[in-house]
Amino acid sequence: MDLNDALEMFALTDTGRVRGHNEDAVFAQPGQGLAILADGMGGYNAGEVAAGMAVTLLADSLARLDLAALSATQLEVCVRDAIQAANQAIYAAAAGQPQYAGMGTTLVLGVLHAGRLLLAHVGDSRAYRWRQGELARLTRDHSLLQAQIDSGLLSEAEARHAHNRNLVTRALGVEAVVEPELNGYDVEVGDIYLFCSDGLHDMVEEEDIALTLATLGVNLPLAGTQLVQMANDNGGCDNVSVILVKVKASLAPPLSGWHKWLDWLK
Repeated sequence: MDLNDALEMFALTDTGRVRGHNEDAVFAQPGQGLAILADGMGGYNAGEVAAGMAVTLLADSLARLDLAALSATQLEVCVRDAIQAANQAIYAAAAGQPQYAGMGTTLVLGVLHAGRLLLAHVGDSRAYRWRQGELARLTRDHSLLQAQIDSGLLSEAEARHAHNRNLVTRALGVEAVVEPELNGYDVEVGDIYLFCSDGLHDMVEEEDIALTLATLGVNLPLAGTQLVQMANDNGGCDNVSVILVKVKASLAPPLSGWHKWLDWLK
């Protein structure tokens, strides 16, 4: 199966209205079923370097995989190993060059393979799924704010106005070892997946994200551009990045002769 026929992707990153430069990085390759988004942090251009390293290293590493030959468990191991290798490279660069000291980056990464989405994330960049008129958030932020919500110190409504929104509790490159969160999801034809930095989800309510995907989801470039524009119209206080992935055809592997016979018996 050619994933270029089964998947459509659109990626866009924007500096926003306040920041002087863009520290986000994105990568989307439908032929590989791969989407990667990173939101860098650090002084000077260090965040930009960290995000760029993460996306480049992960894209190069995962592009070498023969996905068709991997089981779901093997794919998860490969993704974990690739993230750890990228983390170590960023950590070493930060430790070895004073201008990069303290740099790091969030990450949200998706691999669509054999009817499934393997989703990995670190930090507060997010992934959402739009399916049959409903928007579901698939990631839980690794952030101080999320920890306060989970402990009952803040409600979701109060969190919208908190001052510590951007304090993450996990990031690539900050420590020698990072623990990404990985989860798998069944994929259906018609699904739209949104990967975004906090520059979008901090500035645009989820209800408005859902409305945009409902009305413009047939045109991914238009939907993605509109989401970024909405974040900027609401202040554009951070860099804004989105990747949209639409599932146009089944990603399930073709049935073998034996399985076809069993399927016919049903």
